[in-house]
Amino acid sequence: MQNTRVLVGFLVRAVVVGLAVAFLVVWWNPKLLGAHTAAVAPPVNPAPPPQTVSPNPIAGMQSFADSVARASPAVVNIYTARLVRERTQAAPLNQLFGDYWPSYRRRVERSLGSGVIVDAMGTIVTNQHVIAGADSIRVQLADGRIADATVVGQDPDTDLAILDLEIGDLPIMPMGRSDTLRVGDIVLAIGNPYGIGQTVTQGIVSATGRGQLGLATFENFIQTDAAINLGNSGGALIDAHGDLIGINTAVLNRTYGGPEGIGFAIPVNLVRGVMEQILLNGHVVRGWLGFVPQDLTDEQSAQVGTAAGGVTVVNILVKSPAYEAGMRPGDLVTTLAGEPVHSAQDLVARVSALKPGAAVELEGRHAAQTYKIKLTVLERPTRPVQAQ
Repeated sequence: MQNTRVLVGFLVRAVVVGLAVAFLVVWWNPKLLGAHTAAVAPPVNPAPPPQTVSPNPIAGMQSFADSVARASPAVVNIYTARLVRERTQAAPLNQLFGDYWPSYRRRVERSLGSGVIVDAMGTIVTNQHVIAGADSIRVQLADGRIADATVVGQDPDTDLAILDLEIGDLPIMPMGRSDTLRVGDIVLAIGNPYGIGQTVTQGIVSATGRGQLGLATFENFIQTDAAINLGNSGGALIDAHGDLIGINTAVLNRTYGGPEGIGFAIPVNLVRGVMEQILLNGHVVRGWLGFVPQDLTDEQSAQVGTAAGGVTVVNILVKSPAYEAGMRPGDLVTTLAGEPVHSAQDLVARVSALKPGAAVELEGRHAAQTYKIKLTVLERPTRPVQAQ
């Protein structure tokens, strides 16, 4: 028992001495304690975890050079020429003797525009007004090669034309989509303004679905502030990735004090459909009922008792489906295939989308009497192609 007391006393003294020595060491060099606690203690202000940001390929771009380099080789310059016969003015001396034989002279009228190569077979898309009435069409590629092109087909209703170029090893424009465009998207126009050579201008999509401009029968234009000048017609409107989204077509008349930065392009989705039909049929096949609609004025809407919707018939072709069914000028058309008619442009587009031979139901009003008739759709007559 005595030995146990001795052992316990020794251990107690050893612990007390050890604690005393440790206290003196820490008091003499306190950094020893700080170093240990710093190694295990968490930071006072830990850094926040990195935030994930959705990728945006456009944000931070310093240049569109890669996009232009991808698309511009497929944009061509188009030079056309046609022979014009003009009547010359009679000399004053001839007029003194009454009747005289009129004289004529011939001159070559030249114009310029742009086009886009869309496949390896040499298919070129351009505006119909660029090549209208041309006796010769010459195409110059971005690499300097020059060759004559032939017309595959024209569609004045959309102001589009398809050319064929017989040259090998052609650059091709990648075709994008126009139905996903949003106002504010960056776009670039590529063409040959004023014949000075290939030029690129940059802007944004200002609006989509523009119509009723009087530029074509079927209008669904992309509006942009990218500069489109004389010679840009038929050229490419591309997105920031270098994909074709439209064919540059027109700009509002620029007179002194007039509009600036308002240009229009045909959306590529419409271009694709027209091109496929021309390559397949030589022309575009559209539905037709034989009457010409016109939007109602506010006064007409009040007279017929309708606040919105419906169009009036202003002209009917004799022996057309509409005429044979009893429709007459002045009739009001309210629905087509059970769906309300909102405007003349809406009705024309919907009828054109119908397949020839199909039956369609139309509702309308003749004077105060309503009617519902069924018409057989015919193929829309091909509009004569005239020089512009």
